Amino acid sequence: MKTSVQARLDEETQAALEKLVRRLGWSTSEVVREGIRLVEKDHAPARRRLIGVGLSDSGVSGLATNKKYMEDFGKKSMGRAWRKPARAATE
Repeated sequence: MKTSVQARLDEETQAALEKLVRRLGWSTSEVVREGIRLVEKDHAPARRRLIGVGLSDSGVSGLATNKKYMEDFGKKSMGRAWRKPARAATE
């Protein structure tokens, strides 16, 4: 469905519209439609997303509350530093 729109333009805006029509080779309607699209796109609400939410799923429930899942956490990345020193031989 096509809709006609009437707008009152001041002299400066009318001159800018005419300049765009000449420069782009578009009709007045095409320039106005493109202008509306650009303004709508520029003022569209930003989508907010929490970083990291929903990016991975281990399939294991209770990771935050079950201590058995945290027993060796971080040990692999620390290398030998986490290992207990060997027991000294008792004399």
